[in-house]
Amino acid sequence: MYILSVMADHPPPPLDSTPLLTTDIPLLPAPIVNGEGGQQVILVQVNPGEAFTIRREDGQFQCITGPAQVPMMSPNGSVPPIYVPPGYAQQVIEDNGVRRVVVVPQPPEFHTGSHAVIHRPPPPIPGFIPLPAMMPPPPRHIYSPVTGDVASQYTPQYHPAQVYGDLDALSTHGRSNLRDERSSKIHERLQKKLKDRHGVQKEKLNSPPFSPKKSTSPINESNGLIKGQNSGLNTGQAKNKHKGKGGSPVEAEIQEKDDETKALEALLSTVSKPVASDIQARSVTLSWSSPSSLISEENDGTCSPEAYTYEILLSSSGKDGKYKVAYSGEKTSVTMDDLRPATDYHARVQAESNCVKGSLSEEASFTTLSCEPETPNNPRITNRTKNSLTLQWKASCDNGCKIDRYLLEWDEGKGNKEFCQCYDGPQKQFRLTKLSPAMAYTFRLAAKNDMGTSGFSEEVEFYTSGSAPTMPASPTLNKAGISWLSMQWTKPSGTPSDEGISYILEMEDETSGYGFKPIYNGDDLTFTVKNLRRSTKYKFRVIAYNSEGKSSPSEVVEFVTCPDRPGAPSKPSVKGKVHAHNFRIVWDPPKDNGGAAVTKYVLEMSEDSNGNKWDVIYSGMTREYLCDHLCPGSTYRLQVHCISDGGKSAVSDTLLVQTPAVFPGPCQPPRLQGRPRAREVQMKWAPPQLDGGSPVTCYSLEMLPADANEHREVYQGHDLECTVASLLPGKAYSFRLRAANKAGFGPCSEKCEIITAPGPPDQCRPPQITCRSATCVLIHWEAPNNNGAEITEYRVEWGGMEGSMQICYCGPGFNYEVKGLSPAIVYYCRVQAVNIAGAGHFSDVVACLTPASVPAAVTSLWGVKEEDINSSSYCPSTCLAIQWEKPCDHGSDITTYSIDYGDKQPIAVYKATSYILDHLQPDTTYRIRVQALNSLGAGPFSHSVKLKTKPLPPEPPRLECAVYSHQNLKLKWGDGASKALPTDSIQYHLQMEDKNGRFVSLYRGPCHTYKVQRLNESTSYTFHIQACNEAGEGPFSSEYVFTTPKSLPAALKDGVSDPI
Repeated sequence: MYILSVMADHPPPPLDSTPLLTTDIPLLPAPIVNGEGGQQVILVQVNPGEAFTIRREDGQFQCITGPAQVPMMSPNGSVPPIYVPPGYAQQVIEDNGVRRVVVVPQPPEFHTGSHAVIHRPPPPIPGFIPLPAMMPPPPRHIYSPVTGDVASQYTPQYHPAQVYGDLDALSTHGRSNLRDERSSKIHERLQKKLKDRHGVQKEKLNSPPFSPKKSTSPINESNGLIKGQNSGLNTGQAKNKHKGKGGSPVEAEIQEKDDETKALEALLSTVSKPVASDIQARSVTLSWSSPSSLISEENDGTCSPEAYTYEILLSSSGKDGKYKVAYSGEKTSVTMDDLRPATDYHARVQAESNCVKGSLSEEASFTTLSCEPETPNNPRITNRTKNSLTLQWKASCDNGCKIDRYLLEWDEGKGNKEFCQCYDGPQKQFRLTKLSPAMAYTFRLAAKNDMGTSGFSEEVEFYTSGSAPTMPASPTLNKAGISWLSMQWTKPSGTPSDEGISYILEMEDETSGYGFKPIYNGDDLTFTVKNLRRSTKYKFRVIAYNSEGKSSPSEVVEFVTCPDRPGAPSKPSVKGKVHAHNFRIVWDPPKDNGGAAVTKYVLEMSEDSNGNKWDVIYSGMTREYLCDHLCPGSTYRLQVHCISDGGKSAVSDTLLVQTPAVFPGPCQPPRLQGRPRAREVQMKWAPPQLDGGSPVTCYSLEMLPADANEHREVYQGHDLECTVASLLPGKAYSFRLRAANKAGFGPCSEKCEIITAPGPPDQCRPPQITCRSATCVLIHWEAPNNNGAEITEYRVEWGGMEGSMQICYCGPGFNYEVKGLSPAIVYYCRVQAVNIAGAGHFSDVVACLTPASVPAAVTSLWGVKEEDINSSSYCPSTCLAIQWEKPCDHGSDITTYSIDYGDKQPIAVYKATSYILDHLQPDTTYRIRVQALNSLGAGPFSHSVKLKTKPLPPEPPRLECAVYSHQNLKLKWGDGASKALPTDSIQYHLQMEDKNGRFVSLYRGPCHTYKVQRLNESTSYTFHIQACNEAGEGPFSSEYVFTTPKSLPAALKDGVSDPI
């Protein structure tokens, strides 16, 4: 349902063409037209030139000016009453189910009473609330409705009943959003003036009210809301072009309020421009003065407001750029933070009071300081290989100071969050090499300039390249079932055994039409596909993948599920009597044939007492069979199964039949199980073909060594295998077997000849070590027992630690000389013998200590910089400071160092690693080398370093005065030209004595003349001079005294004489 409040002479615009209050407010769904629901959305249309006042949920009043549509919700579905001012009538128009309430004018009615009829709007219906999410923000200043003939009576708004007491109360509540007490006092003074105006116009109230009349000039006023200037708020002026005697009291009051606003705006515009102080890289302090307290007496005695609100507007795009509000408050000094370094800013201040704003002040300009760069973005990778990473980054904001270096750190692939520097330079890319494949490395980046170092970027992790797996072989079928297929596959060729690879098994069911779909994803090499249809063809392929990518799919293979098999036949039974050599058996068909007819029956018989071996004795469709050619005293097991198109059924229950018993027959010769070993063999045998009708209870295995004459029993028991140990390597042995049952032992089997394998050599004895020198030893060992095979080589392990020795010799010899050892070091050694059977045990470890020797050569020798020397007696012209690292002492403490520096006698230094050579010639190059000495002698000299002494500082030149004047002196020194040449290396330092007796510097440079100016006439001045070069500063000269002459008297003017 829509309610449109339309003023007179303004026809309601179409609903779809009426502009909304703001495009940012979301509209509700289409309103319920003549709906029966509990809630209805009502749109109140406010036309141009009108105003609509509502109260929000927080109690604040809001005045909405047209054109606008205000969405409101009626929880109980009722329509609120529309207030009709005097001279108007409301009409309800219903068109297409939409009800419109239109306010139209009516003929005026005249009242004859002694006072005007004051119409008060009725209270709104309870529960009728506006939709706050769709209302515009409230205006920052609302004037109370003016009183008069018509305007005081027309208030198109909905307030609670308690809001409407009298006109003063209505005015006070209409201004509930005023900010402070000072603004309230100003408003009270305005109300007092208005009441005085009411007294003057009291008689006019008794006359009939004027009918509303369309104004010929625009007066932008709605509910007391007037548009202003220079404020951006609806608090400006509204004037009628037709003034004078014909003007109404309302227009006069509007003019008075406009004058009050103008005076306040003029006062607020006197605020001073801000002053910038304490300028930093990202902050500045702005301060300003309050507006002037002077105010014109034309404002009827009102004084300036005591409380102001200020807004600071900043622009970083020039004086005429876009300004943004950076601060709003009552303070006159504020510190602005979050500024950009090295940026030009322009600031202006604007004062506000009683929702009236003054003009902007003049702009104040300032520039923030430079600072360290901004934190750079993460480095990105531009190229990667298995062993290298190329990183690149972009320059961050330099904050006013050029970035000269970048610092790149990494964790070296350790993943422990401990970073170290890998690059420090001006480039914006860096390539790291010698990395490990498929390894993660973490990096972070910082930028540097002259102001400092930025923070590090976020940590970023990059991987070196690996390689994707190659195409695997097609999966193979392990076993097929009725509803499942068990498959397996192998790793791709060339894949390391420790590389983690996963697999995707894909299957295609041609009946589904979806193509290949993954059915397994994991690390296993086998998988069983279940829930398949029996006797159906399926296609399969496998894909291998790792962290670097996927391989190509394998070739497609096809597998078919099996048909269902029939059930097992019944258990066979004996038909008739069991004889010694035969008996007859019969069986019944299976109860379930698996859906296919049985094609044949298979009868199996086992002569093994344990039923491990079954032989097929019959195959056919007949269900009866005569078993003959049997052995007396034997046990037979019989079972039957059937075969159909669906497969082979399970076997039936086993039938056990035993013939009469006799003594067991001979056994087959025992046989070797596996390959013979050096000291043991694994023997195995089978039961005798004839057990004599009684189970075999015991077997006896006998052995005959090659060098013996009698057999000895090595095993007796019921097992069919045994291990014979404690044999000698490479020897021949013979074995025989016999079986026994309850009737006794049967005959022995034939012999079985076996030769044991050769064995590795025995453990060597500890080797003997002889020291030939401090760097050479001789190792000697003896041959152990070879255990049936000739020793082919000996392996000698040697090392400085017992747990990390390495092979230093491999050959058939019995001694070896180890060279290149370090003196005074403990070495460890052991020996191992090897033959064709393998390697024997290592000997016990033997330790050897090499003799001590002279020290090693000094590997690092360098000259010490002059600024790193703390000695006061050090003179760079006659001294050289050197330093070296202590070498290895080779088992004997270093006692002294010998320094050789030319033709002079070497200098001995006791245990120190630095020395200052003095009494040298200036500007001379020396070749210096150092050697270490201990109790065993002197070690080799280090490499030579060339160091040069500096020349002596120059002597001071003679100082002369070339030109005298009463105010200046031109001084000259040396024999050179007055102007310095580019090749001059000598600098001169001229000083003059001041009044306090101290010498102050006048000139420092390469020139040979200097003019001293602004001197006093007839005055003596003292000077001295000093010469400097790369060798240092020379001594000051003796003091020179030069005196300025007296000045000449001024010339007399022509024709002028002093009176007598």
